[in-house]
Amino acid sequence: MSEIGAQSAARPAPAPGTAGTESAAEAWDLVTVPVRQGLEAVDILRRAGAPAVGPVVHDGTCDTLGFLVPPGTAAGWDMPGSACTRTSGRGLRLPELPELPEPAGGAPRPAGWLLPPGDGDTDPVTDPVVLRRALGEAARLIEAADGCR
Repeated sequence: MSEIGAQSAARPAPAPGTAGTESAAEAWDLVTVPVRQGLEAVDILRRAGAPAVGPVVHDGTCDTLGFLVPPGTAAGWDMPGSACTRTSGRGLRLPELPELPEPAGGAPRPAGWLLPPGDGDTDPVTDPVVLRRALGEAARLIEAADGCR
C-alpha cells in the first residue's frame, strides 16, 4: 500500500465525529491484507451487523485493502497473510477522495476509500479482535472455494 499517503493533496483521516474536517494525523494502526481476503472480511463484518467495521482503504492497484484499527494493534498483530503497520504519530495521511474518473491509458489508480471515514456505516476504527476473526473466516472461505475447482 505504498501509494497511501503519497498523494500531494492528501488530508488526514477525520477524527471520530469530525468527518470532513482537517485535523492532525489521527492515532490508528493499519492492517493490510490481500484484496480478496479483505473484501470477504468486509462482507463478513457487515453481515455481523453494524457498526462492526471501520474505514477501509484500497491501494491504487487494488491488490490490498487496509483496515484502520486502534493504535497499539501493530505491537501484538501476528495474523499470517496480513501485516499491521504502526502509523500513529508518524503522520501517515489518507486521502478523503471524491469520485475520481478512470485514469487514462496505463496510469495507476490513486489509493482510495472502500469504506470512507464518517460515512454513517463505519466506526472510527475496526476492533482488531473482530477483524482477526473475520479475516480467519475469510481465509477459510477462500480456501474452501479454491479447493472446489
